[in-house]
Amino acid sequence: MSTKSDRLNTLYDVCSISPLQKVSKLSKKLGNNVYLKREDLQTVHSFKIRGAYNKMITLTDSQLKSGVIAASAGNHAQGVALSAQKLGVSALIVMPKTTPQIKVDAVISYGAEVILHGDNYSETYAKCQQLTKQTVRTFIHPFDDQLVIDGQGSIAKEILDELPTAEIIFVPIGGGGLIAGIAQYAKKINPDIKIIGVEPTDSNAMQLSLLQNRRVSLDHVGIFSDGVAVKQVGELTFSIVKQHVDEVNTVSVDQVCAGIKSIFEDTRAIVEPAGALSVAGAEKYTKMNNLSNKNMVCILSGANLTFERLQFIAERTLIGSGKEVLFAIKLPESPGALHKLCLEVINGYSISELSYRYNSGKEALIFIGLNVSSPIERNKIKAKLSKYQYDYYDLTFDEIAKEHTRYMIGGKINQEFSEIILEVNFPERPSALLEFLEKISDNWNISLFHYRGLGSDNGRVLIGFRCDDWTVLKSLIESTGYDYTKVDSTSLEAFIR
Repeated sequence: MSTKSDRLNTLYDVCSISPLQKVSKLSKKLGNNVYLKREDLQTVHSFKIRGAYNKMITLTDSQLKSGVIAASAGNHAQGVALSAQKLGVSALIVMPKTTPQIKVDAVISYGAEVILHGDNYSETYAKCQQLTKQTVRTFIHPFDDQLVIDGQGSIAKEILDELPTAEIIFVPIGGGGLIAGIAQYAKKINPDIKIIGVEPTDSNAMQLSLLQNRRVSLDHVGIFSDGVAVKQVGELTFSIVKQHVDEVNTVSVDQVCAGIKSIFEDTRAIVEPAGALSVAGAEKYTKMNNLSNKNMVCILSGANLTFERLQFIAERTLIGSGKEVLFAIKLPESPGALHKLCLEVINGYSISELSYRYNSGKEALIFIGLNVSSPIERNKIKAKLSKYQYDYYDLTFDEIAKEHTRYMIGGKINQEFSEIILEVNFPERPSALLEFLEKISDNWNISLFHYRGLGSDNGRVLIGFRCDDWTVLKSLIESTGYDYTKVDSTSLEAFIR
């Protein structure tokens, strides 16, 4: 182990000055000069190494001898582990039991000890705090520490050294360490530069905190952009963001997927969802503000993506880029009905998906996806459907339709009973379903169930219960500790009611 007296460490012992790459296709598409700051090319495929190492090189000899500890499901864990390896100190990383094995293996490969505990970050963090007291290790916070923030801020220095004419920087936000570091440095060098934060619509803790002028704790966070899925931003980062960040916007899952595709088309690199937030945010912000000829930089924060998630991303990309629309359409249950629909409405459009199952009665309901050249085509299709007097549901922006209904078979419920439908986030580990069912008891008849893995640490389950007393069921659901939302969806009304 090196000692403080004999080491002259700098940040660039472990990280590189990442490329600032101007991208032609995205620049042409947005009508602006778009540059990508390629933090996905760091050794650990994430910017997190900067803050972790910047913090750890300041530790005393005594602290280094005692080792370090961190709680993380991914990028921060790898940053701490590699930093510890470089400094020759012991690292203990606490990770959720649901962490994909590829991420666990990456941390172990840098020589760190891994303890798997809990189904989510909150449980993992609590265990980490307990172990910190027991082991006297130094806790390395993932974002709410000034030295960590300064390390992330080195990105802004590199950007402005290479592109002093940068006018806007788009930055993904999780706990706030990255944007706090970038904004703090950039505004000091150029007060006129705009710093725009980007969050997922279902994990917008910073945006809500700014609106309410206090740190908000979210009841639920989205699991798709898992690299930024935090319920509450840091106290220090919130203070810095309030002072230095111009605006925080949000983007949808579909827009993030479209951002991943845009990055791939220019670079042939595949970034993780959190890594594409900045590009998705830039596309949205540019259109909203009618910008042109601006020098804008997007931070590609990471590329630690499990391979299994690519199928989901590809499916959602078309809608996110406005190139696919989804409809449920009622047809008479008679010969030639589908042929007639094709002639009157679908003719000229490529079908991306078509689902139908016979259900006794006079009407049939089909689920159809159509490839379109632009979002404007959606309204043209709706006009045709109305002209020829088809009853239809526009499901293009219906999350339940895109996540669950399009993969389900069967039809409407033919008998009348009270039904409660929930979307539950299940931890991706063995026995998760069994534990859930044991806690809610056998007194409830399940009327619907659909699960589809995303290759992440959580999976979304759509589950229906025959239920006359929501109060009792709600209490049991909450006792499981799993995040859930009560579903009220057009697609469910169309297909399973």
